[in-house]
Parts: sequence; structure tokens; C-alpha cells
Amino acid sequence: MTNLTTDERNGLAGGIFGLPRKRAYPMPDASHARNAKARAAEEFKKGNLSKAERTHIDRMADQIIGEARYFTSTT
Repeated sequence: MTNLTTDERNGLAGGIFGLPRKRAYPMPDASHARNAKARAAEEFKKGNLSKAERTHIDRMADQIIGEARYFTSTT
């Protein structure tokens, strides 16, 4: 996973974020999606994320990870 620069992060569309209103948990690719799932799990355990927020992040990440598997396995 490469780090996003401030300019790259600012240039991402809102739909790329697990929590778009907060612009938190960016998932432009599968490696960022896996990282978002891990960070969301940590923050949920700390009490900083609701169950609904974690579920949303996990579902979005799972979709991105699944799509990446499809494209890498068929090429």
C-alpha cells in the first residue's frame, strides 16, 4: 500500500471513503480497503466507531477487495 499524499487524498471523490462525511477510511484500491477494515476494527474496539459505521466500512472494503481479486485472477 502506498501512502496517499494530501493532494491525492483531497482529489478523491467522496464515494471512495468508508465514511464520506468525515472523509475517513479512503479506499482507492484493494490494499487501502484491507487497511481500512483493520483500522475500523481497531477503532470499533476502542469505542470510536459505531457498529453501523464499521459494517459500512467492511462491506465497502469487501466489495473493493472482491473486485480486485476478480480482475487479478482473470488476467
